[in-house]
Amino acid sequence: MTLKKTLTIAGSDTSGGAGIQADLKAFQEHGTYGMTALTVVVTMDPDNSWSHGVYALPTEVLQQQIKTALSTGVDAVKTGMLASEEIIKIASDAIQQSGTDKVVIDPVMVCKGEDEVLNPGNTTAMIEYLLPYATVVTPNLFEAGQLAGTGTPKTIDEMKAAAAKIHELGAKNVVIKGGKALPTEKAVDLFYNGSEFKLLETEKIASTYNHGAGCTFAASVCANLANGLSVEEAVIEAKEFVAAAIQHGWALNEYVGPVMHGAKPRFGAPKVTVTNV
Repeated sequence: MTLKKTLTIAGSDTSGGAGIQADLKAFQEHGTYGMTALTVVVTMDPDNSWSHGVYALPTEVLQQQIKTALSTGVDAVKTGMLASEEIIKIASDAIQQSGTDKVVIDPVMVCKGEDEVLNPGNTTAMIEYLLPYATVVTPNLFEAGQLAGTGTPKTIDEMKAAAAKIHELGAKNVVIKGGKALPTEKAVDLFYNGSEFKLLETEKIASTYNHGAGCTFAASVCANLANGLSVEEAVIEAKEFVAAAIQHGWALNEYVGPVMHGAKPRFGAPKVTVTNV
């Protein structure tokens, strides 16, 4: 049996819920062989309300990791936390060297629970070096507003405007993750492929145990693409997978509750409704 190979170029979440730890769990659950190239290590301080520390790895270490992974051949690539403009450029070079046209860009700009953008110049670098190679880009509302230059969307129409702008910047497909942040009855994400806007909706889940949801979603899309699903199929399944993971999230400690990455195959998944808008 030969598994499809998926590579994540992202940060390490020491608590295990997000970052490359979430990516590997999602890759495994989707039946792909996950490989990693670490960009940063993120720690949490239990003596200071779980505040985050972000420690970038030397770029030569990142490049050697990428060289190792690419030497095996990869079927799909995902990016996550890229802490500097130089690292973004390295990730872009890796995507081009990989030869794959199955690329998921998760434009991570802040650590969950933190307010400051990792590096203000990163947004410009992402637009220049990553979006032109994105099969799918998966920003949350804040990230979509940063990429599009429109400010954080607060309505479906504003999400559509931001998605159209991001598509113009080079991404072939855009998924803006609204989740439960919008004042809508359902948990809403918007999918745009350059010609059609589609709302992906599930019931809202009354849980704060959602650490790692964004990473898990993007990694699931990446694995689905590697396994041969169409972009729309890959996105819809990823939303099912993450909805189930959030539904069965749990408390790691008093500060954080990660999603349960293996929830869908064990417990089933909430239904995703797809509507053209």
